[in-house]
Amino acid sequence: EDWRRGHTSALPLPAVCFVWQLSMIVLFGVFVRYNEESDTHWVDYRKEKNITSDIENDFYFRYPSFQDVHVMIFVGFGFLMTFLKRYSFGAVGFNFLIAAFGIQWALLMQGWFHSLDYTDGKIKIGIENLINADFCVAGCLIAYGAVLGKVSPVQLLVMTLFGVTLFAVEEYIILNVLHAKDAGGSMVIHTFGAYYGLSISWVLYRPDLDKSKHLNGSVYHSDVFAMIGTLFLWMFWPSFNSAIADHGDGQHRAAINTYLALASTVLTTVAMSSLFEKTGKLDMVHIQNSTLAGGVAVGTAAEFMLSPYGSLIVGFFCGIISTMGYIYLSPFLEEKLKIQDTCGIHNLHAMPGVIGGIVGAITAAAATNTVYGDLGLENTFDFTGPFNKRVPTIQGGYQAAGLCVALCFGIGGGIFVGKSLLILIQFKYTIQFSRNACGSEALCCDCLLCSGTGVLFGQCRMTLASQSS
Repeated sequence: EDWRRGHTSALPLPAVCFVWQLSMIVLFGVFVRYNEESDTHWVDYRKEKNITSDIENDFYFRYPSFQDVHVMIFVGFGFLMTFLKRYSFGAVGFNFLIAAFGIQWALLMQGWFHSLDYTDGKIKIGIENLINADFCVAGCLIAYGAVLGKVSPVQLLVMTLFGVTLFAVEEYIILNVLHAKDAGGSMVIHTFGAYYGLSISWVLYRPDLDKSKHLNGSVYHSDVFAMIGTLFLWMFWPSFNSAIADHGDGQHRAAINTYLALASTVLTTVAMSSLFEKTGKLDMVHIQNSTLAGGVAVGTAAEFMLSPYGSLIVGFFCGIISTMGYIYLSPFLEEKLKIQDTCGIHNLHAMPGVIGGIVGAITAAAATNTVYGDLGLENTFDFTGPFNKRVPTIQGGYQAAGLCVALCFGIGGGIFVGKSLLILIQFKYTIQFSRNACGSEALCCDCLLCSGTGVLFGQCRMTLASQSS
């Protein structure tokens, strides 16, 4: 009887995975095709465009960056969230699950907005589409950090479904309608993803989770695994911010600015962490997370003429703000606003993302022909076509408007999805609540607070024991 009860409670996850994957197969069969650079007609395309070598194929420009970004998504984000002493398997395992689903749905959603060929109604994909799909998934993984250990895998998949959809819409508005520049995604990825996750966490707040506060911590080996994620993210962040920047000087400049901002953030974070610890020791939470804040904050202005010392300044202040956020702001959010932020994404992604949007707006508004040159100004901000009359001061205003759009979609979308998840919980045969042996309320299809004694995809043994007793 116990086996049947556990087996039934686990059915929603395989059902959802099978149905959604079959849906992806059908949708890809109907809509998705290779673009001209990945199709066998590339040879004809070369002749038509007078391209003399295969080296001109975008694959050779973008694939090195794609490799780095892909590692960040599956290894960097995955291992960064393994710090919880009883939820490391769930952190990296569910990261893998939602990323694998998210990139498929992102290729469709972003394709309908950006890569749709209106002559045949097909989405044409290439290497840049794969990078953008990874970026889209990054926003959902950031949101996952806010609810880590508090939601089931089915709920995570629903979060990802809505998150990718909202991301594609806000990305289109910011980049295409407003024509704001955001190469590293400070606004589009980090600000949206963080406030999307925080809003969901606020809606799903449950007082009973306070009883499991002793599990919201790390042990020595879980901190070591989390540092692996930190180091992968830190090393590859220059590729993340420069992956879709313009070929040539823009991509080169984005990598340099990110490189310097990250280096500056590390020293500042170490100084602040040691300064505010009574014994002068370092807090691993700060070292794992705040050291990355500079890469987030420099994202929007990464391809602008921010200057090397400007990048160091951005990293310096973000190291201070992020570390102080972990020390003072996170407890305030949980105690006063009832926002439980498991990974502290407000300090790593939300605040640095907003700072990045502001830095981008100021840097764009201050751009001059003297600094950029006439052609450089046109190329950097893409003042061509319908935007050929735009000037830097106006561009700065549109950059600020882009930040507001990201905030609105993140907060508004998060509240909507959080309410939807609450409705999902009420369905008896979808997700059932039970009282676990640890004394806290968790979901039968995955005991989130007792996962160290249970299994990754199934019902917790402690739940079964309490039910049988």
